[in-house]
Amino acid sequence: MIATDENALICDLAETYHVYDYKSLPATLVATLSVGLRDDSRIKMKMSGAKAPHDIILLSVVVDEIRALKWMLSDDGQKGINKPPSLLAMIYGEEITESKSDVMTFSSPEEYEEAKQKILGKR
Repeated sequence: MIATDENALICDLAETYHVYDYKSLPATLVATLSVGLRDDSRIKMKMSGAKAPHDIILLSVVVDEIRALKWMLSDDGQKGINKPPSLLAMIYGEEITESKSDVMTFSSPEEYEEAKQKILGKR
């Protein structure tokens, strides 16, 4: 942990245990205290590569889903335009693209049968 970010570890030890000079303590005690830090402590988040605490991630997923439901019920949602941006994507600093859907729609039974034959013919 010290090699990863000593300053983050110092801050976490001070905040959690009020230890301001970890070098004056035995190494085994510092190791025990370090392992006992919360999962959302600075050093553990840095070591795990987490962008935000678990509760923030879960809340952003909930908000994204609620916004998506609200959008689907709106006129824009019915037209498939102006979808609200994802908070989760903003947290991770990337655009989360929706995966390509395997769902196909057909206007008639004949269209369905034609597509079915094309798919079965490829196998």
